[in-house]
Amino acid sequence: MSMDGVVQAPGGADEDPSGNFRHGGWSMPYFDPEVMAPALMSDLQQTEASLSGRVTYQISAASWPERTDEDDPFTSTLSRIHKYVVSGTLSEADLTWGPATLVRPGDLIETVSELRSRPGDKYLSVSGSTEVTRALLAAGLVDELSLYVEPIVLGGGKSIFPADGVKHRFELVSSQPAKTGVVINRYRRAD
Repeated sequence: MSMDGVVQAPGGADEDPSGNFRHGGWSMPYFDPEVMAPALMSDLQQTEASLSGRVTYQISAASWPERTDEDDPFTSTLSRIHKYVVSGTLSEADLTWGPATLVRPGDLIETVSELRSRPGDKYLSVSGSTEVTRALLAAGLVDELSLYVEPIVLGGGKSIFPADGVKHRFELVSSQPAKTGVVINRYRRAD
């Protein structure tokens, strides 16, 4: 995320130009493999299932199934994780990168509430997926935030934070700087 809270199109120039966003790929120069890769892997190893919107899922499904662990150490972990895809337009047949389950937008809160009620201490994680994250924050269904804040201001673009005027309190659990100026901040819900 940028210092001004933007998470839109971090990985590629054409990833998401909606709203005339013209800074696609802005995040790539800030990746520090020595600090960020182990932090991401730690989060992934705790993740039982992921939740994403249509765009994030389609970008991932177009990229990850082609890779091997030799290409990228995240591959087998990402492939094994169950994927819940929130979409009003996709069908089950469109979910080619599995295991995956389709969740309709109107069922998001109920589905996540049910998943959270299952026993165990594994994570249900969301990466990107601004609309999904905003809805979960607004519903009070986010227990923890891992924010990789990068030293850039983009001046506009999609954010994960709801603009609903409601306070959502979190407490800082840890903070770790990277050599590239990124700061990995982990927060837990405080209320």
